[in-house]
This record gives sequence, structure tokens and C-alpha cells, in this order.
Amino acid sequence: MHIDLSTRRVAVTGAAQGIGRAVARAFAAEGARVHALDRDPDGLALLEADGVATASLDLADRAAVQAAFAAVAAEGDGIDTLVCCAGGVRGQVARPLEEIDEASWRVLFEANVESALWCAQAAAPAMKAGGFGRIVTISSGAGLRPSLTGIQAYTAAKHALVGLTKQLSQELGPHGITVNSVAPGFVLSNPATQRQWESYGPEGQKRLVESIHTRRLGRPEDIADAVLFLASDRASWISGQILSVDGGRS
Repeated sequence: MHIDLSTRRVAVTGAAQGIGRAVARAFAAEGARVHALDRDPDGLALLEADGVATASLDLADRAAVQAAFAAVAAEGDGIDTLVCCAGGVRGQVARPLEEIDEASWRVLFEANVESALWCAQAAAPAMKAGGFGRIVTISSGAGLRPSLTGIQAYTAAKHALVGLTKQLSQELGPHGITVNSVAPGFVLSNPATQRQWESYGPEGQKRLVESIHTRRLGRPEDIADAVLFLASDRASWISGQILSVDGGRS
């Protein structure tokens, strides 16, 4: 199957590390014009050698997101493909329900849901005008069932992102825009997932791997491959779907 993404103008959020970085590099390797967005300028700098344009901003800041997409449009690169990888646990660990405070709850919704909403809002007008667009969110197995992290806000936010993905598919589909999500299984992709993996200990790690049909953890590139397919013309009649990429664990 041949997938040609060489003419695409792609924005990838959460691109400074892990899955987001792998997605940005995969699109760049296919010849796409890629704009990487993240709040971590040092991580973004690693992408510049791959010919990726970068911008550092807080993706939960609606005004900053609108300004970033306007700047891209001013360069003549109206975005036709958006991949929302920003999110994560923001350093949080599992705590009893009684200990959850407002700030801990809200920051994970800002990171995992609001960032995707504001980016989709900023990208949609150009996609509508062109009669074509691809939006792919990165949700999680935690958006479909209880999370291995045990973090209530993370699980709730990923479930919300799944709902947002389906709602945007219904709204934007008539304009030639598909909206789908990739739900990764356990991927060792950044310091947070490395800490989570280590917290399981040898026995917990063994049980997790044995619960995966392919008997291995995921790689960021596994997720990037799925994203590229959903963003391609080969997936033009796939929308509103959540693709679990987890080695069969689900």
C-alpha cells in the first residue's frame, strides 16, 4: 500500500518528546511540511535538524493557539492535517479520591482535552475552506477503560477526548474532514512512562507484558505508523473511530 503525504501541511502538538516527536519525524520523513508545537523549547530544538518548523507555546491557552495557527497561515502553510499528541499526566501519580485537589484535576483536562479542542478550532477554518482535512487525536486505553496509572483525572480526561473526537467527526465530516483517534497501549516514550514502568516492579512488569498478545511494550513508532495511515487518503472513509494500538491487550 502506497501512502503519499508529501503535499501535506501538518501540525503536531506535544511534539517535544515521545509519541509526538515520533509522529512529527514520521511525517517529515514522508516529505510533509511539519509544524511542531509544544511548551518545551529544548525538546522542540531536537526536531529542527529534521527540517521541522517549531513553535513553543502553552497549548491550553486558546489565544496563543489561535495566534500560532494564524502565523502558520501567514507563511502560506494553512494546516490540512492536525495530530493532537499533547497530554500526559504532568508528573502526577495515583492518589486516593479524597486527596484530589482542584488544580490537579483541572491541569490534566487542560493538557489532554482543552489543548485538542483549541487546536481543532484553530485548524478547522482552513480545512473547511479547502474541503479537506485530517484530525487525529492521541487518546489512550485509559479513554476506553480504567487506567493503569490509577489517576482519576487522566482517565476522565482521556474519556472526554474520545467523546470530543467523535463529536468533531460528526460536525466536520460534511466538510471533507475526518476525525479519528489512536489509543495507545503501554508505550515507553518519555520520563513519565519510564517512571510508571519502574513503579510496577519485576513482577508487575512481567504481568503487564504477558497481558499483551505480542508480548512486548509499544514503541512511539508503532503509534506514528497508525497516525500516518489515518491521516492518509487510504483512510478517507474512516471517521469517528478509536483505533487501539496496544499489541492486542484490549
